[in-house]
Amino acid sequence: MPPHPAQPIRTLWMSDLTSDRLRPGSILLSWEPSLRDGMDVTAHLGLASAKVLLANWPGLQGDWTPVVHPTLFEVIGLHAALSVATDALHLANHLAAS
Repeated sequence: MPPHPAQPIRTLWMSDLTSDRLRPGSILLSWEPSLRDGMDVTAHLGLASAKVLLANWPGLQGDWTPVVHPTLFEVIGLHAALSVATDALHLANHLAAS
């Protein structure tokens, strides 16, 4: 179940980012100093077959929460809904074949 919008999103610190694979539903958030002021923040989403660019926020300054959290929250909820729909489709196909 996705988190409530007021709750923090659970995180895991990863120091080895050499892998191109993310667990489906996982979001990789990375940041580096911006050429301007602030930080360039990037989010990638793990899908069953690939890692895809989810969002890019250039030059974020100060507290990123009001900018980044709503996008991550919505994507986590969308992925959960798609997972349920996929499981339901697999079950329906299995029952139809029986």
